[in-house]
This record gives sequence, structure tokens and C-alpha cells, in this order.
Amino acid sequence: MDKHSAFQRIKRILIRMLLWFFGLSIGSVLLFRFVPVPFTPLMLIRVAEQVFSDDKVRLMKDWTSLEKMGAQMPRAVIASEDQKFEEHLGFDFEAIKKANRYNERHKGKKVKGASTISQQTAKNVFLWPARSWVRKGFEVYFTFLIEVCWSKERIMEVYLNVIETGNGIYGAPAAARYYFHKPAAALSMKEAALIAAVLPNPRKWSPSRPTPYIQRKASRITRFMQGVDFGE
Repeated sequence: MDKHSAFQRIKRILIRMLLWFFGLSIGSVLLFRFVPVPFTPLMLIRVAEQVFSDDKVRLMKDWTSLEKMGAQMPRAVIASEDQKFEEHLGFDFEAIKKANRYNERHKGKKVKGASTISQQTAKNVFLWPARSWVRKGFEVYFTFLIEVCWSKERIMEVYLNVIETGNGIYGAPAAARYYFHKPAAALSMKEAALIAAVLPNPRKWSPSRPTPYIQRKASRITRFMQGVDFGE
């Protein structure tokens, strides 16, 4: 086989792979516009970690429609995670600039992120939990897709049903039942704020046993929630 033929063959293979990728990715985004997400890559990774560490395997999730979830959890995560959720098209460029400036001033310390709820949803549903430019590129692609194909209500619904909220606990409905023994729709403003407050590290912090730091953070979230009307 000469070099030209080999190049053409490689080219055809790459084009075929790209077509398969775009077809599968767009198809899965369209499917999950209507169908509950059964599991995420993070859920599978956590289960594997539990199995190989001999821990008790726990996978608690309780898919609940946004209408039946009540208004408090959407308001809490917007107040905590993404106050411009209803305005942006997937990316908060002002928050990204602020995070970049902060990280430049605090090199060597924990990196501050600026991911929107849309970006977190894309990452949780379609991608693996690792920091790399490759994964970030895929995150941008899937964020664009869900912003185009899903409504803001659907993005919020998926986010609240798949986000990690504890060790083996996924979604706000499962968190509400595990930590507060009630459905998500019955959560008070303070309880919803406590769940939102632990999301950056839900396996370290607990909404039902909040540290002073989490209590202060939840109080700030509660104040911000008063200006959020999503879901009402």
C-alpha cells in the first residue's frame, strides 16, 4: 500500500469516527431531552470504588420531575451555583474572567472554577470527572448541545436528579429523603440551602450535620434565594 492510499484510508476512518461521534452525541442529547438519565459515568466510578474498597455499595437516586420537586431546590442551586442561569447560554464569561484573575493571584492554591449549572450538567451526564483540556473541550461541546436542544427547565431537572449529594447519593430528591426524611417538594428554604451548600464536596460535608462554615454558607444562599423566582 503506497503512502497516498494509506492516507486516504486513515482519512476515511477518521471521518467515519467523527460521524459516529456526532451521531451518538446528538442522539443521546435528544434522547435525554425526554427520557430520565438512568446513570452517569460518575455513578459507575463511585460504585467501582466501593466494590474495590470493600465498602458497602450504595446507589441512592430517585428521579423526580421538576414540577414535583418544588421551587426551593432550583432556587437554592441557582443562588449557590449559577445566579445568571436563566440569562446565559451555557457559559458565564464574566465569572470565568473573575475566576481566571483569582487563580492567577493565588497560584499553587486550590483552583477556583466558574462552571455554570449547564456545564455541570453536561459534565455529569456525558463525561468523566477529571480535570484536563480534552475533557473541558468535550464539556464545551455538550454544554452547547444541551443549551440548544433542551429548555432551561430540562437542564435544571436533569441537574437536580443526577448531581452527587453524598456518598452514594445522587440528586436532590434522594438527598431530601436521606438527610431530612421528606420529599424534595417539602423541603424548607433552609434545608434546600443546606443541600446546595455541600455540593462542592458532598462526600465531605453533610446537610444534616452542617459545620459552622456550611451553616454560614447556607445562610448566604438563603438570602440570595429571596431574589430567585425560578420554578415559581
